Amino acid sequence: MSPLDEEKRREIGQHFVFGFHGHDVSSDIERLIREYYVGNVILMKRNVQSLQQVRDLVAKLQKIAKDAGHSTPLMIGTDQENGLVSAFSAEMAGTQFPGAMAIAASQSTDLAEQVSLASAKELRLAGISWAYSPVCDVNSDPRNPVIGVRSFGDDPYEAAKYAAAVSRGLTSGGVAPSSKHFPGHGDTHVDSHLDLPRIYKIQEQLSATELIPFERLIKDEIATIMTGHMALPLIVGDDTPSSLSRMITTDLLRSKLGYKGVVVTDCLEMEAVAIKYGSEGGAVLSLQAGADIAMICHRIDRQVGALEATYRAINEGKLLMDDIVRSGDRIKQLKQKFTGSWEETFDRLGHLDLAVLSQMKEANAQLSRTAYAASTALMTQEKGTLPLAKDGLVLVFTPQVERINLAVDDADGVLRDKNGRLRNTAGPSYLAFARSVSDRVRADHIVYGPSTELPEGLKAASGIIFATRNAHTSVWQLEYLRRVRTAYSSLPMVLVTTCAPYDFMDARDLRSLPVLATFEFTVPALQAATEVIFGERLPTGRAPVSTHFLAN
Repeated sequence: MSPLDEEKRREIGQHFVFGFHGHDVSSDIERLIREYYVGNVILMKRNVQSLQQVRDLVAKLQKIAKDAGHSTPLMIGTDQENGLVSAFSAEMAGTQFPGAMAIAASQSTDLAEQVSLASAKELRLAGISWAYSPVCDVNSDPRNPVIGVRSFGDDPYEAAKYAAAVSRGLTSGGVAPSSKHFPGHGDTHVDSHLDLPRIYKIQEQLSATELIPFERLIKDEIATIMTGHMALPLIVGDDTPSSLSRMITTDLLRSKLGYKGVVVTDCLEMEAVAIKYGSEGGAVLSLQAGADIAMICHRIDRQVGALEATYRAINEGKLLMDDIVRSGDRIKQLKQKFTGSWEETFDRLGHLDLAVLSQMKEANAQLSRTAYAASTALMTQEKGTLPLAKDGLVLVFTPQVERINLAVDDADGVLRDKNGRLRNTAGPSYLAFARSVSDRVRADHIVYGPSTELPEGLKAASGIIFATRNAHTSVWQLEYLRRVRTAYSSLPMVLVTTCAPYDFMDARDLRSLPVLATFEFTVPALQAATEVIFGERLPTGRAPVSTHFLAN
């Protein structure tokens, strides 16, 4: 087998987006850019400390690429959906804005577009040119473990409206959006990080729900679309993941729906692909299926292996170089629009005006407060319970933090001491929630778990705030709530669902209690709920799903 010449290897490198570890350039990512000519990089939360640090990191990456002879700058992407999946949101980096379901609860597509534009300006200032957002999945299954509040809701037409608003905001801010996860990850209760979801729908059913948001964004000429790792056996005829299926990527997305932009896969290290095909085999299959860019986020051995496997596929005629070059033209057009020339790229990464940055951050902080205030929803109300009085003792119950999924989970979940022992299972968001309450009234914070005993000696309490997080799947939370309600039956009690708004849909015995929904357990979302609980403002949000308990 003859080795591919440099020109071909340079072209192939443009068809991958790779991640790496660390807050500075690692030897792995430098090697991939210099030796394998990789043209796109994804930054994860693990790479982000501050906006200035990311600017410096991106500048180094771009210089490495230029010095290595790349004809175009790198596309630098990140998972910035806002809400729970906000890789760039950190105290010294990007502003925390509401995620999809929270912003849809505001009932304002204008606000969704404003938030996305503000987010895009921050990303652009840091040198990031690609956001893997908006989520176009219609959350049809309340048990969905990986989408949930990352979706705009369970109405495909409403989801399409908000996805289009987010896409407009990102695009006008100079950041390429990427609608995901085509052709739809909402109607399943299997997490593709862990296994292969199978969605048993025929074409007509898919067209009636899942495809509607994508069709809207294709009409709007969205820059990129991300394919997902779910199987559609009634359409494809087997269990091939959609990201690896030519019938889905080329026949459906390109030919039937007419999409002409860049197609990128979800990370090929997810077990829905890796178990059967390996990330390396998945990369080749995704390019054969018609994807323009294959994504591998974590391991250098898989990244190099995918490139080498692609070289072999070209040499063996399993991938046609002509097809790769035609696909590369789409990538060049994407880069021309969102990165520009080398001169433009380095100009943007030059001097940072700290006064301008400060003004932008202040304005964005206010926009974030406005957006979160508009998102809090009162799902049911017991007359006379709200607001809670700002006197006496309020008990604040928050659940032990459990894993949600690999898209959301990070170090926020568990706090350990220097010996690795669990020392607190509240998580920073719930600790901040308890502090927010204690700023207004004397409060005791109780972190409850499946085996937690009821607190003793607190009969003098004047009220209870009880938070749940996906209690519709972690039913021990409802069981503990019933014990608390029995023990403190005379006290006013407010329930706060801090993630998916489905927690009480089957708990008929709890429907008389007032329930607030925040749609995410971020600090500002819980702060906004506290303001409602104590009567500082009214809840104006509305749950954008019809399968919560109010439907009865």
